[in-house]
Parts: sequence; structure tokens; C-alpha cells
Amino acid sequence: MTPRPPHPVYLDNQSTTPCDPRVLAAMLPWFTERFANPHSVEHAMGREAEAAVEQARAQVAAVIGAEPRELVFTSGATESNNIAIKGAARHVAAGNPRRRVVTVATEHKCVLESVADLRAEGFEPVVLPVRPDGTLDPAVLRAALAVPTLLVSVMAVNNETGVVQDLTALAALARQAGALFHTDAAQGFGKIPLDVVAMGIDLMSVSGHKIYGPKGIGALYVRRRPRVRLAPLFSGGGQERGLRSGTLATPLIVGLGEAARLAQAEMASEAARLALLRDRFLVRLEALVPGLVVNGSRSARIPGNLNLTFPAATAADLMAAAPVLCVSTGSACSSAALEPSYVLRALGLSDAQAARSLRIGIGRFTSPADIDFAAAALAEAHAKLAHATIEA
Repeated sequence: MTPRPPHPVYLDNQSTTPCDPRVLAAMLPWFTERFANPHSVEHAMGREAEAAVEQARAQVAAVIGAEPRELVFTSGATESNNIAIKGAARHVAAGNPRRRVVTVATEHKCVLESVADLRAEGFEPVVLPVRPDGTLDPAVLRAALAVPTLLVSVMAVNNETGVVQDLTALAALARQAGALFHTDAAQGFGKIPLDVVAMGIDLMSVSGHKIYGPKGIGALYVRRRPRVRLAPLFSGGGQERGLRSGTLATPLIVGLGEAARLAQAEMASEAARLALLRDRFLVRLEALVPGLVVNGSRSARIPGNLNLTFPAATAADLMAAAPVLCVSTGSACSSAALEPSYVLRALGLSDAQAARSLRIGIGRFTSPADIDFAAAALAEAHAKLAHATIEA
């Protein structure tokens, strides 16, 4: 077997990424000597902090082809998704006959629950199925839009399967039907090319900790032309165009800006490197574990993700048998029970198949040695567990 590394092998980069040292270096001064409130523009230190915030805003906007003033800073994609979905609905709650809000069965929980919450306010939540490869059939969306619709929310990249949706085609259908189009791009931002103008996107949510930035910071793109209007979720001093009141966290915003700058500069080369590592891992593991299945489209996916169903061992047992590997199931824990992934069930997997599935997230700091060790460790663990099952 490949020698065990002296540290855990981290392959859970869809859950979160480590903070890039270059991002940390950019942030540190704003925790110490440059600590002023960016809203205190009456003095030099406040204006310096304000300038840093605006530079970061421009860096984030550049990644998605937006104007800097179209970016609203938030605590992360969960908050951005809530503001986009609930804010759009509540703004038109009076005087607009459109009550339908459409999303997809494989969305992140914060999107599904935000849409579901609107039912109590008189809206009609609609959750569309996906094809077995995890993509949304445009014809299914078109049929849903036959009823006047207020908002469509479809994520750019799935957090469990890595499947990429055809946002351009889907957004065009929404626009033709007079609906706003929102996308949760937390898993796609900085990893795949995104252009809000070319793709016809009205609202886009992004997050810092998915692109080697800090946790606790994100942004929401809100189109200005034609203008998208949202109701804020809470009241305050009116910062961030009145959509997200509260003192801005300058260090985190600077970190998000630097992470965005690095992601844009290195996107193409990093995608090529990750694809090579992913393919290397898959070739080795498929040779060692006959019957391994890749969940979701093999072509329409981000380069660093694999979601795999093993033939003869549960994901929980595999992780216990290979504790040096940091991988995940994509499942949600609730008290004493481990729920099968609703995303994988939406792709047509049975509960038993979903329970045998692992998510592998390869990232910026993953090495070829990590890949080789992980493939060997998972194959060895699976062989032992399969043998034990046969003997039992």
C-alpha cells in the first residue's frame, strides 16, 4: 500500500476549503493596525477601510462580469440565498399576481427551505425533478413556467455531485416567461466561468470559504439594469444599498476579494490540474474496486468533484476503516439517524445505494501523493469490508 502520510488527507473541499496563505496575509493588517470602521468616512483610517472594501467589491464583481455596485456583502451564501429568494418575493407581495416560486429538488437546503417558507406567505413553491445525470431538463422548467412565475432558483454547481447546470439556457426560459432568475453559485464561483450579463442572471449568491477565503463572508449580486428590487430581511443603518444593514467586516471582505482575485487569475490552470488529479484518482480506484459507479454527469461537472457509489460497503463504514481520509457522505445528520442523501435520491438512487456513496472533493492543496494514497486506502478498506460481509 502507498505509505501513510504524516497528516490527514483532506478531500472534502466541497464542504469548505483551507484559507490560502496569500489570503490570510492580505487579511491580517485589517485585524490589527487597520481596524477602523469602513463607514467612518469622516477620518483617514475609516476612509482607508472603505477603500479596501470597495477594492474587494470590484475584485468579486470582476469574477462574474458584474459592476461593483451590484454586489452586496453578506455573511455567506446561505444569507445571500435567503435575501434573494425571500426578498424578491416579499418586495412584490402586494399588487403582483405572480405567486409561483420554482426551484429544483437537488438544491442546497437553504434554498429549498427558503422557498418552502414562502408558502406561509401565500406563495406557491414548486420543486422540479432532475434527470438521472443531475441536470434539469429545460422542457420541465418550460412547463412549470406556463403558470405565471415570480422567481426561478437553480444552483450553478451541485454541492454533492459537482454537476453543472446550463444556467444560460435556463435563465433564458425564465426571462421569456417574465420571471427573475437566481442562482446559488457557491460551488461554481471562481471554479468555472460565470458571466451574469452573458448568462442573463438577475441574482447570484457566492461564498468565501469555498474558494480558499475566510468563513463568514459572501456576497449577493443584484442586477441594476433592468433593476431587481428586494425587500431586506432585517432593519438597521441602511448599509449595502439598504439590503444588508450592519457594520461590514473589513478583514473578511478583504479576504474574499483576494480569494476572488486569485481564483480568477488561476482558474484555467487550476481546473486543468484538478481534472488530471480527479481522473488519476478515478482510474486507480475503478481498477481496484470493480463495480464502482460515478453519480451525476461525467461531462457536466466541476473538475475537482467525484461522487461515488461503492458496490459492497457503506460510506460510514469506509470512513471508519480509513480514518486518515477526510471525505464526506453529503448526508445530513439528525439526532441518532443518518439520512440518505436527498440529492442522490433525486437522481434515482435507492436509499441503500445512497448509503454506499462518498463525495470526494479535490482542491488547490491536494497533491498527487494524496490522490494515490486515498485511492489505495479506500480500495483496501472496501476489500476488507466486502470480505467481512461475505464471511458473515
